[in-house]
Amino acid sequence: MKTETKKAGWGHRSLMLILMIYLLLPLLATFIYAFAKEWQATILPESWTLEWFKEMFLDVRFLEALWTSLYLCIISVVLSLVVMLPAVFIITVYLPKLETFMKGIVVLPYAVPGVVAAVGLIRAYSSGPINITGTAYILIGAYFIIILPYMYQGIRNSLLTVSAVELLNSAEMLGASRYKAFVTVILPNIWPGVVTSTLLSFSVLFGEFVLTNMLVGGHIQTIQVYLYQRVNESGHLASAIAISYFVFILVLSMILMKLGKKVNKGIS
Repeated sequence: MKTETKKAGWGHRSLMLILMIYLLLPLLATFIYAFAKEWQATILPESWTLEWFKEMFLDVRFLEALWTSLYLCIISVVLSLVVMLPAVFIITVYLPKLETFMKGIVVLPYAVPGVVAAVGLIRAYSSGPINITGTAYILIGAYFIIILPYMYQGIRNSLLTVSAVELLNSAEMLGASRYKAFVTVILPNIWPGVVTSTLLSFSVLFGEFVLTNMLVGGHIQTIQVYLYQRVNESGHLASAIAISYFVFILVLSMILMKLGKKVNKGIS
């Protein structure tokens, strides 16, 4: 029995190792290429340089694109969180019959291709009383739709995992109001799931290109639009931008995780 368990353990570890190599190998090649100065006929670069990172950070357009992507993603995620958190809570706890309807709505972003969604949004908001084509407003609205499935499923699964209905009923039996029960009992228990959904949504939006380029590509430059414009100029520079983007997302995720833990302790 122990031998079979060890074999199964080694099999799982080997599979995970192969999967990690498969996923990280392109990132490693991009990382090396971002620091390479000459790399043609050798396994490793013949010389190394920080020239591409220096050129990137000295470019004002890169910093502006980074800031634009950051604040647009933050606004969209916060707006989605403010709307979806109470909405999903009310539907899950008080209106469970509407869950089937909501499940059908949240899968629509998967069913509609980005090109079709962009054309539809441009068509709908290019004239009339709400003319917001080419502005940040239409992009924030589109971002809200993109992350709708992630926010809904993450919050809903967290509520079902902690048995939100039973927790709420117990808190009300002990004399707590619904609002107080939600803030002091439900929210601390589902907060890890909310943070995970927020990070996933932010990462998805930060890497969005097709919808962004079609909606506001000529008016607002995000980091992905900037990368697309620079990729034909230099592969080394594009690699440096991609690595910087990856590191930025990693650092920001760690910061948000730390803040989430502190907020969770504060709520508790």
